[in-house]
Amino acid sequence: MDGLTEARLRALLRANQAVVEHLELSVVLRRIAEAAVEMVGAQYGALGVISPVGGLEQFIHVGMPDDRAAKIGHLPEGHGLLGALIDDPTPIRLPHLSGDPRSAGFPAHHPPMDSFLGVPIRVGDDVFGNLYLTNREGGQFTADDEKLVTQLASTAGFAIQHARLYSETERRRAWAAASAEVTSAMLSAEREDAISILVSRVLALSDADLVFITVDGGDEYTVSAADGPEATALLDMRLTKAGSLTASVLEGGQPILVHDASAMLQPLPDGRLLGPLLGLPLLGETVPDGVLFVGRFQGRSGFDRSDLEMAADFAGQASIALELIQAKSAQQNMMLLDDRSRIARDLHDHVIQQLFGSGLELQGVAAATPSPVLAARLNDVVGHLDTAIAQIRTVIFALTPPTLSARESIRHLLIDLASDVAPALVMMPAVSFSGPVDLAVRGRLAEEIVAVSREGLTNAAKHADAQRTSLTLAVTSDSVVLTITDDGVGITGSRRSGLANLEQRAVRRDGSFLVDSDAGGTRLVWTVPLTEDDE
Repeated sequence: MDGLTEARLRALLRANQAVVEHLELSVVLRRIAEAAVEMVGAQYGALGVISPVGGLEQFIHVGMPDDRAAKIGHLPEGHGLLGALIDDPTPIRLPHLSGDPRSAGFPAHHPPMDSFLGVPIRVGDDVFGNLYLTNREGGQFTADDEKLVTQLASTAGFAIQHARLYSETERRRAWAAASAEVTSAMLSAEREDAISILVSRVLALSDADLVFITVDGGDEYTVSAADGPEATALLDMRLTKAGSLTASVLEGGQPILVHDASAMLQPLPDGRLLGPLLGLPLLGETVPDGVLFVGRFQGRSGFDRSDLEMAADFAGQASIALELIQAKSAQQNMMLLDDRSRIARDLHDHVIQQLFGSGLELQGVAAATPSPVLAARLNDVVGHLDTAIAQIRTVIFALTPPTLSARESIRHLLIDLASDVAPALVMMPAVSFSGPVDLAVRGRLAEEIVAVSREGLTNAAKHADAQRTSLTLAVTSDSVVLTITDDGVGITGSRRSGLANLEQRAVRRDGSFLVDSDAGGTRLVWTVPLTEDDE
């Protein structure tokens, strides 16, 4: 064996050693390209990773400065001579690139290249990518160069396979560790927080650009949670159901891997498109069905089957966690309803009965006392007790879980309205009822009373500067009377125009509207007759 051959074999051994001594895939790929360039004395080298959908998914270049590559713009996509090596994975050796009809030429700012050597890299039975070498020192690439690079490519295939296995093992370990961590965090959080934890953790684990969850929104699918660039804008997106990816995943109940989803999803608000995409079903008996999408921007490396399997296992455990959260929430709601029912029973069976008994005793004392002044004071106390009993009954009604039909009753509507207005007031408005209000006040009349109540309480909140407000709805045999009072500063002349709407509502129903206001407060009395249509 002559010296030259021994030197080249030593170069091959050094190149093989440089390739196999690393386990991180990105480092291995660059070392393969660098070792090939050094071994045969090429000026430029590159390793192109073939995309599952054709063309090149990655292009690692050696020898060209980064600023020069930036001027060229986008890296090769696998056309021309590069594409020929993809279509027919056999070595290509050319003395002059320009002389081959398959050469597609070079873009602007590209350095001149002449001699060329291309060799495929196989991982098992699959072609992983290709090695491209140009501008050999001293002239053309030789048959020995081709053999050496082919041998290096063979070693590179094993190195890539090992790096992939190592990477997959590390990712599985990370997914498994995160699964227990995230499940624990989700179970200790509210449902909305749990979903936020889920999408943010998946974003980091999958090296994705965007993670979002779509759920059924009636006529279309809506995005219920998202993390990543444009996540906030994504929450406002509405997705049609027909032929959508969400529908496909939910109908099949199985995860899907899409190599390029750019034609299936609309562009993001900033114009970017999603390319590689995982669709993972979130299914359960007590939670709304949804789909967890994990995406990378178009042009990035794609996901593989192992990514899909790991993410699908993670999503399955997340679905179970969401089920448990829903069950815990339902249990807490039941406990809350039980407590409310118990409090309501105690108020009704004990507090109201004691107040009612005390009122009867005071009435008896007032009737027996010879002092008219004392009798009047006692009767006033009895009146206050009656008012307190009415208010407690309103509280009992609010605490008692309503049936489906009772949710739209006028009592619940006015109690809910008082709760809505309360943050703008010093104290929660006192709400009381008299007579068969739920039987008599329904339909359009109920809508009118809610509208009048809202405007009256809102005016008090905005202008009265009141400490206390109250709302009373009373039903007699022939009329409905709504009274709203406050202890504020009263109504100034310029503000009376705001009450015209309330008066018009009463007049349209042949009723009346009275305003009594001074520096000590305001009393609004809205009265309308009770017609047969309202009963």
